[in-house]
Amino acid sequence: MIRRRVSDVDVLDAGKGTPLVLLHGIGGAAEAFHAQLTGLADAHRVIAWDAPGYGGSPDLPGEPELDAYADAVVSVLRGLDAEPAHLLGVSWGGVIATRVALKAPESLRSLVLADSSRGSGRTDRGRAAMSARVGELRRRGPAEFAALRSPRLAAPGADPAVVEQIVALMSRVRMPGYGNAARVMATTDHSAQLALITTPTLVVVGEQDQVTGVAESRALADGIPDARIVEIGGAGHAANQERPAEFNAAVREFLTEIDTRGGVL
Repeated sequence: MIRRRVSDVDVLDAGKGTPLVLLHGIGGAAEAFHAQLTGLADAHRVIAWDAPGYGGSPDLPGEPELDAYADAVVSVLRGLDAEPAHLLGVSWGGVIATRVALKAPESLRSLVLADSSRGSGRTDRGRAAMSARVGELRRRGPAEFAALRSPRLAAPGADPAVVEQIVALMSRVRMPGYGNAARVMATTDHSAQLALITTPTLVVVGEQDQVTGVAESRALADGIPDARIVEIGGAGHAANQERPAEFNAAVREFLTEIDTRGGVL
């Protein structure tokens, strides 16, 4: 596994095979995908980014909109000669991945949306809650913010080491990166556009997800033509970290089918 910078974005890059690009959630970083970088690299070139404004990646200029993050993904794919790629996004990363599928379907082999949503802009309550996080981060600072928010991401009874990792990653978030991500989430609602997605899609969700929830993942699967959904038992909002064996198995089966059939279901 190596760390490199491409198109002004830091990535972790491991393995060989058809590319699988991983986009972390709003409180994460590339390291959130350690279990996928190690567990799927036997069959795929697995690439996990630090989103702009996270980890080692500088912020996008100004006040970027969702399209700017989607464009950054495509730039990374091209910079790594990784088109077309399987694209997997967790939570906020899934919202970015959805926009990539809408804007640049030719860049993708498949789409995997994990514990994700149509965007927080779907309801007034969602918009307000997402926007409020920015003020909370400023008031409390990253460490206290992470200590209060992170435990809710995992299912009750989750491995304490996993919860510790989630807290550690969230404690590294910074402004303006987190604020830009929260603003993008608060202003996004993909509900009316899901039917336009032509990329083969798998939706994965922890059956105890208390953040975006199973119902929201089912709405994604129902809205995207021919999408499939897999629920991961015993997992919360961080299914890829909490239940990596089950998560990786579901993803591997889907990607293998796509690759075997030449990019179609």
